[in-house]
Amino acid sequence: QASRLVELPYSSFDDNDDDDDDGHSLPGDTAEQDPGVWYPGPPKLSPFSHCVRYLALVWNLLFLLLGLLILAVGVWGLLAKSPLPGGERGVPLGSDPMLLFVLVGLGASTVSLAGCLGTLRASPCLLRFFLGAVLVFVGLEVLGALLLLLARRQLRDALRALLLLCLLRYREDPDLQFLLDEVQRSLQCCGLESYRDWESNPYFNCSSPGVQACGVPGSCCQQPLENGSVPNSLCGLGALGLGAAAAGAVVHTGGCGAALAAWLWGQAGAIAAGATALVLLEAVGALMALRVLKDITAVRG
Repeated sequence: QASRLVELPYSSFDDNDDDDDDGHSLPGDTAEQDPGVWYPGPPKLSPFSHCVRYLALVWNLLFLLLGLLILAVGVWGLLAKSPLPGGERGVPLGSDPMLLFVLVGLGASTVSLAGCLGTLRASPCLLRFFLGAVLVFVGLEVLGALLLLLARRQLRDALRALLLLCLLRYREDPDLQFLLDEVQRSLQCCGLESYRDWESNPYFNCSSPGVQACGVPGSCCQQPLENGSVPNSLCGLGALGLGAAAAGAVVHTGGCGAALAAWLWGQAGAIAAGATALVLLEAVGALMALRVLKDITAVRG
């Protein structure tokens, strides 16, 4: 019996330890015993995938900062024109041009924030939202460009209507006043068709009781700066009461409608190049987000 105990195989104790209660071997032991069996692990990201992820993060951060900047400008513009306690707001909120800055900045910052968080946290849901929003933006921009090409006459009429609105609400809306002053000063024009259009403004009409009656804004003047450096807002006083020849020596008599249309036509190439660059940037961001989403899906199986 002692000799039989000595002859018992020593490996039987190892077999009992490695086997489970049913006498079956564990899966890991089977793989070790059978070299032909291979259990694939999750794929690792390539250096190119890591590079794309970092670039996608930087891209979203830049557009997030840009969106926040546009949003801050819009909010500042709205607050600067907020009514005093007990007063009324001079410009309706729905027609305030600063509201467009707020909406564009809010949309851009929200979409870029979703892209940042989706890249950092490897969230397929946020990345899909980012991709969908970018595709919507690109589609709206392409649709807008096509409409501008097909409705050039309507665009010209819309510009004339905008200039007329700026002229009528010149003293009521600081944004429209700034816009019209820049147009008149840059294009050296005055009014919509001519400087006589300022008679439609209640503050510059010759029947107005104010000090600016029968005058035009300083941005219409031939010499809008006094001593070459100080803006002279009173240089256009009494211009509407002068004849065409006398007024032409003081202010610009040509209208801004035709001048603005000619300027926009001359800048059509630059505007198209800028719009194309913006669409390409958005397309690059979408492609990077798509690659990150593909890598996340591959790693998670």
